[in-house]
Amino acid sequence: MDLNERSVEERNAAALAAAAGTGVPEVESDVYVASQWQLIWWKFRDHRLALYSGVLLILLYGVAVFVEPLAPSLPGTYNAQYTYAPPQRVHLFYEGRLVRPYVFGLTQEIEQEALRRVFTVDETTRIPLGLFVRGDPYKLWGIIASDLHLFGPVDSTQVVHLAGADRLGRDVLSRMIYGTRISMSIGLVGVALSFVLGTILGGVSGYYGGVIDEAIQRVIEFLRSIPTIPLWMGLAAAVPTNWPPLRIYFAITVILSIIGWTGLARSVRGRFLALREEDFVVCARLDNASEMRVILRHMVPSFASHMIASITLAIPGMILSETSLSFLGLGLQPPVVSWGVLLQDAQNIRAVSSAPWLLSPALLVVVTVLTLNFLGDGLRDAADPYGR
Repeated sequence: MDLNERSVEERNAAALAAAAGTGVPEVESDVYVASQWQLIWWKFRDHRLALYSGVLLILLYGVAVFVEPLAPSLPGTYNAQYTYAPPQRVHLFYEGRLVRPYVFGLTQEIEQEALRRVFTVDETTRIPLGLFVRGDPYKLWGIIASDLHLFGPVDSTQVVHLAGADRLGRDVLSRMIYGTRISMSIGLVGVALSFVLGTILGGVSGYYGGVIDEAIQRVIEFLRSIPTIPLWMGLAAAVPTNWPPLRIYFAITVILSIIGWTGLARSVRGRFLALREEDFVVCARLDNASEMRVILRHMVPSFASHMIASITLAIPGMILSETSLSFLGLGLQPPVVSWGVLLQDAQNIRAVSSAPWLLSPALLVVVTVLTLNFLGDGLRDAADPYGR
């Protein structure tokens, strides 16, 4: 091995060690035998913001899976006496002593001028809170019957609204927790469908080229030339209003997927065009490998990490799309509970001015979108472990 080749290897080892976040001497032997996915993990691990975002995202999807026991009450449970009740602050100390968590009760009176309820804190009434308390009965995933909730008032007959109540006296916190399942899952399902369409059509377009490529690209250009919001509104308005909520949910998911696959298809097509003339692809063809094997075994894995990053960055768009459609009244409709449906109550300026906690679902949307974007940025950087 000559001096030039040795220097190239040393530079590569240094770059790989930098991607792993350590010095060359300690990891040189590991770097040489590390797989591509190990190098990606080492670099992703050094992206602290993306790593923390990944943990937060796991927690959000954990909430989406176990909404029934996590929510203090069912989303449809209401109490007309607590219409627009304000959030109740949790206390840990009473008369200077540490006690179990509790909230003060609320008293109400009718304001004669505005004819609306006015709530005041009643410090003479304490409502103790507890973990694993009994409450509204539910069926976990529609199968397991239970009435055990992670937290809530110890006495199930007492009413507590930690995040306030809406215009019907329903608990906003419970409805936000239930809305997590729909809003987070519609992003996954929609991106999964977009991934299948984008990968297949983009791969066929880039691999075969010619007339097939021209036809697929013209379809993509046509879809991308249509204004997005009017297209959403037109397709969503075509969904019959008498459909059951589950069918409407899948219809909205399909609508978002039909619109969202074009960007991924363009990306996959570009990668296939660049890879189909590479030496390893030519060698696979000369070895009489089938076209499906060449695509799935040799071409797709070479940029799978980039596709994962693209998918992660596409999920926020799906969540925002569903939220926008539901907020405008063109997407999911009650009794389905999603963050967009919850924000419909915030369309009334008078309601927002007197009950600003109705905007709480918007905060969840912002946090989720930022979390997914940070995670996508980290995956995109880690997808190239040799870069800086």
